Amino acid sequence: MPRPKPAAAAAAGGGGWLSRWGWDLMLGSIAAFYAVMAPYTKVEESFNVQATHDILYHSYHIEKYDHLEFPGVVPRTFIGAFVISILSSPTVFVLHLLHVPKFYSLLTVRLTLSCVTLMSLRLLRVQVKKKFGHQAEAFFVVLTAIQFHLLFYSSRPLPNIFALALVNLAYSFWFKGSYLCTLQALIVAAVVFRCDMILLLGPIGLALLLSRSVSLLEAVKYCISTALICIGFTVLVDSIMWRRILWPEFQVLWFNSVLNRSSEWGTHSIHWYFTSALPRSMIVAYPLCMVGALLDRRIVPYMLPVFLFVVLYSKLPHKELRFIIGSIPMFNVSASLAASRLYNNRKKAGWNLLYILMLGAFLVSLGYSTVTFMASYNNYPGGYALKALHEADSSVKEKMVHIDAFTAMSGVSRFCENEYPWRYSKEEEIPIEEFEKRNFTYLLNEHRSIGGYQCLFAVDGFSRVKLKPQIPPLSLVKEPKVFAHGNMRDPDVLSLNWPGCP
Repeated sequence: MPRPKPAAAAAAGGGGWLSRWGWDLMLGSIAAFYAVMAPYTKVEESFNVQATHDILYHSYHIEKYDHLEFPGVVPRTFIGAFVISILSSPTVFVLHLLHVPKFYSLLTVRLTLSCVTLMSLRLLRVQVKKKFGHQAEAFFVVLTAIQFHLLFYSSRPLPNIFALALVNLAYSFWFKGSYLCTLQALIVAAVVFRCDMILLLGPIGLALLLSRSVSLLEAVKYCISTALICIGFTVLVDSIMWRRILWPEFQVLWFNSVLNRSSEWGTHSIHWYFTSALPRSMIVAYPLCMVGALLDRRIVPYMLPVFLFVVLYSKLPHKELRFIIGSIPMFNVSASLAASRLYNNRKKAGWNLLYILMLGAFLVSLGYSTVTFMASYNNYPGGYALKALHEADSSVKEKMVHIDAFTAMSGVSRFCENEYPWRYSKEEEIPIEEFEKRNFTYLLNEHRSIGGYQCLFAVDGFSRVKLKPQIPPLSLVKEPKVFAHGNMRDPDVLSLNWPGCP
């Protein structure tokens, strides 16, 4: 047989690469777009963001770490921050040598985390293709792409996202038939990152036992040994970092489940996940996933334990989408089976109308995700305010900026801080009348006027979505959220050209 010509071989090789990685490139591009366009982080991400910053910039000088000054409500593990810091450290090191602002290190960290999350999603996608076919794989990717939350969250350093990577890995093992590895991945997620993954581990473990996929003795042996190793590792690492004997996720479990104090951060009705969170995050995939379970019984043994996970989680009064984000990939698999069946039967009577309706729903989902992204883009006024302040004052004179709690929670992290002559304070609970007696150069806070300070500019933030009789029918309503103030006793500050406040 004659050898293929070099050009033909190169084309075949290029096509093979695209067929293997094309879907991942598409999802990665969307996730990277979200990270670059909305680079700042919120209060829920603050621990891992600050921990990653401190590992990268303070190394073994633990006394300088942010968590010692601002420990948060419950302690969290450093293991996720260590993993992402190690993976991103070569790029951050080069950026530091080139004196690039630390903001770009934040982008590096987030893109690195997104790569980890999407690699786990790739492993799941490959198993979907092997088990259900290439059409199911294609619709799985398309449904994930037109949803907003999964890819937007993929780069956000939340404990839930570290756990999500392991949950995706567990799903891929499950489809592959590596059942003990499925349980082990979920145990690592529960013991180290999110104790609530027990609610997913339980139904999946029970399903595997009832189907005789694993024996009880085998499951107990592997699960206990994995749990003990993980407990030992997290206690060793986190006790050093927190300077006391500590298993973080046990304290989180105690705080949320035993003391039930998570409800102090708000509560929702018992059906909220099914009537609000999942419909908003999955959009067209939400009804399709239910149809998929009816049309293809192969997915039912996989969907049912994940469905029970959401039901069990619904018992907790404090609810957020990120708590159940691990259920979305599996529901998307079921939705992809329904979409694939509609596609295959699109030329048949009756089915063609359903297929057209599905395509229309895809476009609606894409539009909804666009609006949701625009709202999220305008949801970090604190980060934008600090950036604007840095750009407005380029003098070499030392200046002190006070950042209040709202500003810190809406986009400001250690990665956003500049080097000397800038200095920063996050001192809490300062009475508003006390600022006049303090010698801060600038204030960033949620108050429109403060005695002794002039309001220099305001940064708008997302307020609500408004319906209008136009195309598109939705518009974003923004209002001033963060105000920058300058000390009226400092003539250098007042001499700059500021836009003023509305």
